Amino acid sequence: MPLNRACLDKTYPSSSTSVTLEAIQNYARACSETNPRYFDASIPGGIIAPPMFAVVVTWIPLIGILTDPELRADLLRLLHTAQEIEFLAPIRPGDEITGAARIESIEAAPGGEAITLALSATDHTGRPVNRARFTALIRSRRESAELRKAAAEADTPRTSAPLFSVAQTIDSDQTLRYAEASGDRNPIHVDENVAKMAGLPGIIVHGLCTMAFAARALVETTCAGDPLRLKGMGVRFARPVFPSDTITTSIWPDANTGRFTFTTANANGLIVLRNGFAEISNGS
Repeated sequence: MPLNRACLDKTYPSSSTSVTLEAIQNYARACSETNPRYFDASIPGGIIAPPMFAVVVTWIPLIGILTDPELRADLLRLLHTAQEIEFLAPIRPGDEITGAARIESIEAAPGGEAITLALSATDHTGRPVNRARFTALIRSRRESAELRKAAAEADTPRTSAPLFSVAQTIDSDQTLRYAEASGDRNPIHVDENVAKMAGLPGIIVHGLCTMAFAARALVETTCAGDPLRLKGMGVRFARPVFPSDTITTSIWPDANTGRFTFTTANANGLIVLRNGFAEISNGS
């Protein structure tokens, strides 16, 4: 059954999150973070959340839309295809963050229907903290030639050597930790049987967890370890990542835009994150 396009005009409630030190640090550990900015209160400016903690404070309104029975989204056939996030202000312990989401578009797409959600978060004063766009494909029952072609095109190699290359290994229990810390308990990430029912070979890593690993690589290299310098990033999800995989994020400067671009590949050299970009400031 197709998505209900009448939901484009529907108003959905916002939600409030009281940010705790425990929540920040649990999320950091779930992403295998070791940056002292997330753990050491003695650093000037105090503890801040990892940039990708942005997805935690908008998770409830996002899932509220996707589970709306009027929308008719089959979550077992949902494939998260792209994410863009602007990091407008750091999130700190004690913050009260309000997250909101709305359906931006529903469109026919190769292999099914694409839905894009616009997400936003503000602090208790109304100051914007982050903005994001979440795009997903609700897959049709038949795999399309267009989807297979897109996966093959994702593996087109870059001709120039990257400025930075960072290898990272996914822990065997990464999806369990990330599910608890992020709130995303979709069973395809934690239950082998459900993942196979969804047509997957087994449990897959959350796309946003893989993106968080790429964010960590960007902070460590292009930001000299300062997460406040990461002002925005976006990716397209090309392939699933599995527990215990080793992934490598390769990063290039883009002289035309002033951004950095990146891809993340698995141990077989197949691209898992493509069309990656990052906005980096000169200082926090």
